[in-house]
Parts: sequence; structure tokens; C-alpha cells
Amino acid sequence: MQIGVHGLVFTGTFDEAGLQTAIAGTQQAGFDLLELPLMDPFAIDGALVRRMLDDHGVAMTSSLGLDAAHDLSSEDAAVSREGETLLERAIDVVAEAGGAHLCGVIYSAMQKYTTPATEAGRANSAAALRRLADRAAAAGVTLSLEIVNRYETNIANTARGGLRFLEEIGHDNVHLHLDTYHMNIEESGMLEPVLDAGERLRYVHIGESHRGYLGTGSVDFGSFFRGLARLGYDGPIVFESFSSAVVSESLSNTLGIWRNLWEDSDDLAAHANRFIRDQLRSVETIALH
Repeated sequence: MQIGVHGLVFTGTFDEAGLQTAIAGTQQAGFDLLELPLMDPFAIDGALVRRMLDDHGVAMTSSLGLDAAHDLSSEDAAVSREGETLLERAIDVVAEAGGAHLCGVIYSAMQKYTTPATEAGRANSAAALRRLADRAAAAGVTLSLEIVNRYETNIANTARGGLRFLEEIGHDNVHLHLDTYHMNIEESGMLEPVLDAGERLRYVHIGESHRGYLGTGSVDFGSFFRGLARLGYDGPIVFESFSSAVVSESLSNTLGIWRNLWEDSDDLAAHANRFIRDQLRSVETIALH
């Protein structure tokens, strides 16, 4: 199991200087891996990322959220194809950088929809993901769909909804990505969705209810980590949090960061690393009871 941190904890830009900041911060806080957000996959030099990661002994995963112009679930085939082209490049970047996982909202636009998803839109997304899963498998990359709240997608907002969409996709290289921030909004509890996801759970985001310091909000982390332990989960566990003290104004607006709950990236990250590892150790000791 690898414990990681999202790159936006440290920087809002991912040129060489930004990568250096994120990778060094990841290492200094004691994490095993960096989740690199691919806001523009065509602007990322995968070979450079790999060299920089190797220099620091840090592993990586990648994530992204599609926008309306690249909405894989659009009924407009041309728009869906634009999304597929973007994700093809993202897969290539992950492979070039030595990563093995691409996750996030890679099945629809990450936005508030005003109507339910249509059958045609879901079919477009599922068909594209089947093709992308073949490309990813050939490159040694696993795809995981992040289950987010109703204000960020209309495809699937719960683990069970995600499982139903996986059935529509019908490919064994597409899995689920659960995020405690979104689960806290949509799920009936924090244990059952983990168990429901079962072996299809391949990626985890740890985020507090208000996106701030872990343990200071309303997320029931105890139940969630018990679920992971009962499942025998051994995939990536990645801390995610945002502040406009780090990310740009435009991205802050997109992410809805209307108030900042932290300004010190290093302190936040070190605290999150300890919190996650302490939670994992706590559930390990249950076997001694």
C-alpha cells in the first residue's frame, strides 16, 4: 500500500518549477507517491516527470477532471471524441512518467448538470472507456472512475451507481475510485460503500468534509478505514485538499474554494500523512482484540 498526496496541496502550476515544488513537498512530508493532476496532458513532459520523480525516490499516479468541451458522456459524438483524444494523451503521459494509474472524473465533465444523463450519453462514455481501457492496459496503466457528488457529475454519485456503470462499460481494466469527501455527501455511511465496491475499488482519496485538516470535520474516517481493512485493500490512498493560497484564482473558483482552511502546505501535508498512517495502524490493532 502506498500513501500519497495530491499535487495541488503544494502548487497550482506544473511546469518544471512547480513539479519540483510538488515532488519535494511530497518527499518532505513522508508520502510514498505524488498524484499529478493532468490539467493539460499535452503540456506535460512525461519523461521529465519520470526523471524528477526518480531523483527523489517518489512514485506517482495521475488524475484529471474533464470539462464540457471534452465531455465523454456528451450526446455529441464530436465532443465525446475530443474527450477520448485528451484521455489517450493522458494515458500516454502516465506511462511515460512511469505511473500505473489514471483516475478522476474521466467519464463525464466535472460540472453541475441540469438534467439527468441520457442513455445515449452514458453509452458514448462507456464505449469510449472500453477503447481507452484497451490502450491503458497495453501501456500498463489502470483506469479508475472517481465517484463524485451530484454537483460534479450526473453519471454515478455512489459506489453502487459506479458499479452499475462499470457493468455498462464491461472492461476489467476500469475500476472504482472512492473519495471520502464525496462519500460524506452522497452515501448512507462510510463502511458499506467500501464493502460494496469490493475488488473493484482500486483507488482512494482521503478528504475532510470541508477540505481542510483531517479529523476536524464530519467525515467518519474510523468506519471508512475499517472498511478498507475488512476488504484487504492495498491500493493507493491519497490525501486531497485545496486552498487558494496555493492554486490559482480560476482553479479556486472551479473547485468552489470560497474560504481557506489552511495556508501552510507543509504543515497540512505532514499532518495528513500522520493521520492516515495512524488510522491504518489503528484498524490493524483490531485483530489483536
